[in-house]
This record gives sequence, structure tokens and C-alpha cells, in this order.
Amino acid sequence: MEQQDTQAKKGGLLASTLVVSAMTLLSRVLGLVRDVVLARLLGASAGTDAFFVAFRIPNFLRRLFAEGAFNQAFVPVLSEYRSRSRDEGHLAASKLLIDRVAGTLGGVLVLVTVLGVIGAPLLIWVFAPGFGDDPHKRQLAVEMLRLTFPYLFFIALTAFSGAILNTWNRFAVPAFTPVLLNLSLIGSALLLAPHFAEGRMAVALAWGVLIAGVVQLMFQLPFLARLSLMPVPRMAWRDEGVRKILRLMAPALFGVSVSQINLLLDTVLASMLETGSVTWLYYSDRLTELPLGVFAIAIGTVILPSLSSKHANASPDAFSRTLDWGLRLVLLIGVPAALALAVIAEPLLSTLFNHGEFSANDVLRSAQSLRAYSVGLVAFMLIKILAPGFYARQDTRTPVKIGIIAMVANMVLNLILIWPLAHAGLALATSLAAWLNGGLLYIGLRRSGAYTPGQGWLAHWLRLLVAGATMAGTIYFMARQAQVWLHGPLTDRIVWLTLIVVAGVAVYLLTLVIVGLRPRHLRR
Repeated sequence: MEQQDTQAKKGGLLASTLVVSAMTLLSRVLGLVRDVVLARLLGASAGTDAFFVAFRIPNFLRRLFAEGAFNQAFVPVLSEYRSRSRDEGHLAASKLLIDRVAGTLGGVLVLVTVLGVIGAPLLIWVFAPGFGDDPHKRQLAVEMLRLTFPYLFFIALTAFSGAILNTWNRFAVPAFTPVLLNLSLIGSALLLAPHFAEGRMAVALAWGVLIAGVVQLMFQLPFLARLSLMPVPRMAWRDEGVRKILRLMAPALFGVSVSQINLLLDTVLASMLETGSVTWLYYSDRLTELPLGVFAIAIGTVILPSLSSKHANASPDAFSRTLDWGLRLVLLIGVPAALALAVIAEPLLSTLFNHGEFSANDVLRSAQSLRAYSVGLVAFMLIKILAPGFYARQDTRTPVKIGIIAMVANMVLNLILIWPLAHAGLALATSLAAWLNGGLLYIGLRRSGAYTPGQGWLAHWLRLLVAGATMAGTIYFMARQAQVWLHGPLTDRIVWLTLIVVAGVAVYLLTLVIVGLRPRHLRR
């Protein structure tokens, strides 16, 4: 992994992005394997609904506080301290900040974790009120939340460690770490679940989450030690750097994590719908997360330290060019990914999940919400690039205003669309709110002068539209030719889906070349 990071540093942002994307792709592929195992073992049952709620609550807090607001506030400040340390010729200032943040963050996490475990029944009542009609489902959710909530403590410190490594351009280790979560859940499903009684097998997954949190943190610590950055926790609420991070973090809670809040609201409302609704949303969201995590989050992870450094060094032109590069690259991936998810929703879900306890009806219902999420996929991806443009400049006020607007819009759209479209309406509301969020972020960057589009955008859009339309037509035609998706043998589905994916990628890339895209267009 260190060798990959060294090569990435020599190759610039694109090479670093490819390293993160490769590691994230491995994690997402294993995540799909995990979901296939869970779907086969448990289907869309009360146990899976309860587990996904119990896992989503600490996972939501992780993304909100650790990888969301905290990460976006911590990295710019740490980059500033690192630049200062370079000038002084030693790492003392950076190391002291790391120690004090570790102690302060760790203390807060201990308190939050204790409160979460004690208040598990209240949290389930708040975030899954519909479970009150099914005492068994509610009790399962409470029991599993008490196992999964401590995951927040370990994974938040893991994200803290990963932010340090990213700031020192060590991207491979943090990107690989989520693989351990998927391996833990797969192992728990296959090895622990059979030892639990019927109807309680999902509890094994909650144990898997807790184990994964410990393993992920332990995995990253040796790499921090090699950089002489192993934290020695010190409580320091009054430290200038800690206070600055807290000031930036407070409003960033809304600005960077609106999409996660919206997804959690979906879970709350879905818990009031028929059994299976939470699970259908989960599996469709998981497929949406594949391109989002592999590409958009990878690019956003790589450019945040770069943008922070350019802001610290007063390089506005380089700052704008880096954002421009990130937007072009994410659209190059996001447009075909969104089209593919919409066009071949049933083939994807059927091939991956339609066996064991996951029925044909589950495929069709999940496909409805997957298409709704695909409407907003490009917006989800753009937000991952646009938001760092604010946080790298230590501007947290603008994103929070935009986040509140988008969140209110999502709530209103949820109430409007849930009646005619049920769970799919919740997904569509999230997508539309994401477009509002992304659009306002873009306008804010333009108005502030932080971002000015470079040359060639018209040609870039034309290439994307022509290549995307050609690809969509190709995979639609191929998917219609196969009659195996809901009732055919699994091997036939795998063969057909592989052919469709390979053909779609080949047609898209070939069309891009024909219409004039060249490797130089991908370099910053």
C-alpha cells in the first residue's frame, strides 16, 4: 500500500484518485457480496428491517460527525498546521494538534456511545416509529442497536486516523479499511448466524459490525506510527486548533451531510410502510453507493487536502482548476452510471439478490426505488466535489444555509411523494433535494469567485450526452433480448449481465474516443 501511495504522489491527483478508486472498488465489490449473502440468508424480513435500522443510526452518525463535518473541518486545519510545520522544519505543531484532537474527540465519543446504548429504545422509537406496531421487530432493533452503537466510537477514531493519513497523501490505507467491515459482516453471516435461533439470525450481523469497528481502527494505527504521528490523547477544549475545528464543524454538520440526513428520514418514513420497505430502499441505495463511493467520494477525498493546501498557499487559480478537474471527471463517470442504473435496474437486482429469501417481488419493488435514486446520482456525486470547495476555504456558513434549504425541501417532497409512490417516492424526494443542494453549492462557488469554469465545457457536455445515449440504447436493447431476469437460472443471469456491462462500458469508451475525448482531457 505504501508503494501505491508513492506512485500516486508521483502521478498527481489522477493517480491518487485511481489508487483510492481501486481500493474503494474492492470494498464495494465485497459490499455487494455481503449484500448478496444477507439477501440470500434473510431476504426482506422483519429481522433485516430491524438490522438495517440498527446499523443505519450509528452509520449515519459516523458519516455526519466523523467522515462528514469533522473530516471537512479537521483536514483544512491540519493542512494549515502541516504547512506551518514545514516552514519550521519539524512536525511538533501538527503532532500536538493531533494529540489534542484525539483526546477531545475520544472523550466526546465515549459520552455519546454510553448515551446511545442506554437510550437505544428511545432512538428506535424516534428513527423507526413504525416498528411500534410490531413488538418483535422493535425489540430486535433495540437489542441490535446496543451492539452496533459502540461501532460509532471505533469508526469515528478510524476516520480521524484516515484523515491524518490523507493529509500526508497516504490514501491507500484509509481507502482499503472499509474492506474489513465487509469481511466481518460476511464472516458473521456465514459463521455466526447459524448459531442463532430462527428469527434472530440478524443479531449475528450486529456482532459483526462491532467486531469490524475494532479491527478497522487497529489496522490503521501502525501506519500512523510509521509517520511518527501516533496520537497520544490529551483533552484540550481550549486549544486554538481544537476550537477552530469545532467552530468549523458545528455548521458543517448540516452542510456536508444533508444527503445522509435525507436518507435517514427515508428510513423513518419507510418504517411506517409495509414490511420490506426499509430493505428495498437499502438494497437500491447500496447499488447507488457503488459508483458514488468508487468515484465521487474517491475524487473528493483526494482533492480536499489539495484544495486546502492551495487555499493556505493563496493560489486561487490553482484552486479553481482543481475544482474544475474534479467536476469534469465526476461527470464523466456519473452520467453513464446514472443511465445504467435506470435502464438495467431489474437485471442488476435480479442477478445480485434474487435467490434464497429475496423474491421476484422484492426485485421489482427495489427496482422502483433504484430508478428514483438514479435520478439524483449525478447530484450526489457533484456534492462530493462541490462541498470541499467551501470547507477547504474554511467557509462553513454557506453550506449550512444551503443544507437547511435542501433538507426542508426533502421533507416536503417526502410528504408529497410518499402517497402516490410509497417507498420509491422517498427515494425520488431525496434525489430532487440533492439536485437543489448541488445547484446551490455550485452557484455559491461561482458567486464567491472561488470557481470559474475552464474552457471546453460545451464540448465536454456534448461528448457525455452522445456517449451516454449510445451506451443506454445498447444496454437497453441487450437487456430486452434476455428473458431470464426473474425466472431464469442464476448462471444465465450472470452471463447476460456480464455481457451487458462489458458491452456498455466498451460502447461508452469507444464513443467518447470517436467524439474527441483524449487522455490529456483527464489530466489536471
